[in-house]
Amino acid sequence: MDFLKDNFWTILIVLNYIIAISAAFTILLKNINPTKTLSYLLILAVFPFLGLIVYYFFGQEYRKNKIFSRKNIHNQSVIKKVQESLELDSYELEKFDELLDEKSKLIKLLHNNEKSKLTINNKVDLLKNGEEKFKFLLADLKEAKEHIHLEYYILKDDKIGSKIINILCQKAEEGLSVRLSFDDVGSKISSKAKQKLKKSGVSFFAFMPVKFPKFTGKMNYRNHRKIAVIDGRIGYVGGINISDTYINYDDSKNYWRDIHLRIEGNAVSSLQILFLTTWNFVSNNTIDINPKLFPKIITKSDVPVQIAASGPDTDWANIMESIFSAITNAEDYIYITSPYFIPNDEIILALVVAARSDIDVKIIIPKDSDSWTAQYATNSYIEGLLEANVGIYRYEKGFIHSKTMVVDDVFSSVGTANMDYRSFNINFEVNALIYHKPTAQALKEIVELDLEHCEEVNYEDWMNRPNIDKLKESFCRLWAPLL
Repeated sequence: MDFLKDNFWTILIVLNYIIAISAAFTILLKNINPTKTLSYLLILAVFPFLGLIVYYFFGQEYRKNKIFSRKNIHNQSVIKKVQESLELDSYELEKFDELLDEKSKLIKLLHNNEKSKLTINNKVDLLKNGEEKFKFLLADLKEAKEHIHLEYYILKDDKIGSKIINILCQKAEEGLSVRLSFDDVGSKISSKAKQKLKKSGVSFFAFMPVKFPKFTGKMNYRNHRKIAVIDGRIGYVGGINISDTYINYDDSKNYWRDIHLRIEGNAVSSLQILFLTTWNFVSNNTIDINPKLFPKIITKSDVPVQIAASGPDTDWANIMESIFSAITNAEDYIYITSPYFIPNDEIILALVVAARSDIDVKIIIPKDSDSWTAQYATNSYIEGLLEANVGIYRYEKGFIHSKTMVVDDVFSSVGTANMDYRSFNINFEVNALIYHKPTAQALKEIVELDLEHCEEVNYEDWMNRPNIDKLKESFCRLWAPLL
């Protein structure tokens, strides 16, 4: 006992490094991204105990472990019939091949990866900021006749959250099937609100509950999606969560810029399938899929839309690959807006090559981020991009949270995925890919208006920033794969 007391810390340190060495071998054998591997090995070697904690919470690879099973949903006959009904015939595919030229590779890429069907019977509306999104969403929720399905990363029972919760409760009491899924880390719902939902007959589940959500803001494998499906006919997807933060009230202290998408048409079926796969996981029950969840929809528009989803339940990083493919097939311009720009090497290389090939590449990021580590990590990439003639613009009017991309007046993307490691590889994300010139041009106009409120980063001025900032950037970049 005296020996143990006298050598307590030495024994703990030895045990720490025995476990750390074992973890290091596990990491090496996974053959994951070298930068990410080195980041984990560094913290295991330099930070005793803390390194093991970080690896335990952030280093587990669930995609390969397949704990998020989708088979119970995708094997159901109704789902198979829905997916078959969305399949375009060879004539329709050839038609869009001619329209999109080389960009049609995107369609085939996602179809081959995740059987993500291109749908053409769609009407889409770009919704600017929370004020516009919630005006439409509240109206659609009130008009619901069959069912309401909501899946959100952040849900709070503040002013806007309470309005939505009240409508959900009212609709459930009217006999509609109302299902609600929210991420346990991102959301904050009072016990009173939960009791009201339960009493009204709203079925709700938290996604991967944690004991201390306040201290797990960056816990791995969170559901970052924002999906609403109403009667299987109307769908919403984009960057706007359910919280007052996302609405610019008259008394709001900070201006919040964001984009959301409202869809009517066949693409809603793809969002519905995604919701049902999540619901199957959070409820731990196999849902008896009713054909009424997938009504036949006829719209007056024919906007081609493809839903790209990625996360620990997908075999491939679908959203990252679609962004990479869009960049490498660009011919005229690439405009990207992202609140967190911490891309992997593949995306950086694609952007640099595009810019050096005389393609107009513009990237909008916040001037002041809500995360100092993310901001310094983002800043560490700016110098190399400026040297390649990529235009970097920092939004000054407020916080820009839009997650959009528009290419060559043909292709546009609106969704939940940030341009960072976490969205590409770890969290559950969903983007709508739109192959439609009027929509791309409309999104381009929105981006050009945002550029008017941006400060363009000048190369000479940037190179003269304080050395202490450069040191902070280099330090935070080491953690980039973990942010």
